[in-house]
Amino acid sequence: MPTNLSDSFWSVRAVAVVSSPRVDVTDDGWDDVLATVTLLEPFDSRSLQGIEAFSHLDVVFLFDRVDPEAVCTTSRIPRGNPEWPDVGIFAQRAKDRPNRIGVSTCALVEVGDGALVVRGLDAVDATPVLDIKPYMEEFGPRGPLHQPPWSRELMAGYY
Repeated sequence: MPTNLSDSFWSVRAVAVVSSPRVDVTDDGWDDVLATVTLLEPFDSRSLQGIEAFSHLDVVFLFDRVDPEAVCTTSRIPRGNPEWPDVGIFAQRAKDRPNRIGVSTCALVEVGDGALVVRGLDAVDATPVLDIKPYMEEFGPRGPLHQPPWSRELMAGYY
């Protein structure tokens, strides 16, 4: 194991790509967006076998349009809204995060030949997908949830 993990690098590759009518990186209105996640070689329809039994998926993707120089490592005000607090990058889900990785839980609409149609994936057209996982209730939160009021305001129109 490396003695200094902050100096470690790992490689990941895209397993799929998003086809979406959304081409602009914007923040709200994702709930009605239908997108197709198409597998890349060497993955094929066998890689999706059994996935149709799940209603939702967690899609892990790369915010590839974010300039690495724009990545935030400290704190910022979400969406620049002065009514919200300055919070650390790990206390928000901003796209300009350190490894530019996004995670979205979306509804599985249809399974095709090496492709998935999903609803509510907040990734724009041509976004590289790093992983696809079936959503299972047991991986969801255990116990009561809480979050600050500003985050509820921010998410009011997101989906």
